Amino acid sequence: MSKYLLIMRGTDETNAAMMADLDQMMAATHRFIEEMMKAEVLVAAEGLDDPGQGVVVDFGGEAPVVTDGPYGETRELFGGYFMLDVATKQEAVEWARRVPAVRGSKIEVRRVAEADEAPQGGESDGRT
Repeated sequence: MSKYLLIMRGTDETNAAMMADLDQMMAATHRFIEEMMKAEVLVAAEGLDDPGQGVVVDFGGEAPVVTDGPYGETRELFGGYFMLDVATKQEAVEWARRVPAVRGSKIEVRRVAEADEAPQGGESDGRT
């Protein structure tokens, strides 16, 4: 089994569409979480606070610069995630296809690397 993150990515427009039908979206999400729990694949699920409440630490200069959110020119923002423990990437993708999402949003599927997979001596195996 491997862990995968299903990362919810949206825009200002998809977030507004979601908020317009918030009760319906929350009910659908609750049913989806129950399905994943019943299938015993859900490890964690969290939504993120409004991007305007966050900060950015930018390492582009000599010293890190901290600025308040939102994130400037970013076109997509992470809205939350589901972490699953499934047998294959394809199984994670199949769950991602079932996420209740509004038109225009995206779900990024990423495998969570195990601690023993960390590159040694600056080399990468290309999996992360």
